Amino acid sequence: MATTEEFILFVCGQIQGDYDIRYRKMFGEYMVYANDKPILLVCDNRVFVKQLPQVAELMKDAVRGVPYAGAKEHYVLDTADKKLTSEVVVLLERITPLPKKRK
Repeated sequence: MATTEEFILFVCGQIQGDYDIRYRKMFGEYMVYANDKPILLVCDNRVFVKQLPQVAELMKDAVRGVPYAGAKEHYVLDTADKKLTSEVVVLLERITPLPKKRK
């Protein structure tokens, strides 16, 4: 089951803060960007956060899952919790580098 456009719009609406939020469809699923930095992976109407030491404390109670076959395990973000979603995005935006330009 692919992510619905309604769900991706909901996820983007849950992010508070002064960010340029956009999403991009990739292989039938989505990547959410904050200030051009890839922050959240959205697959099958679930939001995945890369398991990084910096977010481990915030996501300690989160369910874990695999966004697609062959992927590493990620945290599953409860986007109904607007405060947690915003805290995770703030942290990830700060530590995530801008993608390198392709030649």
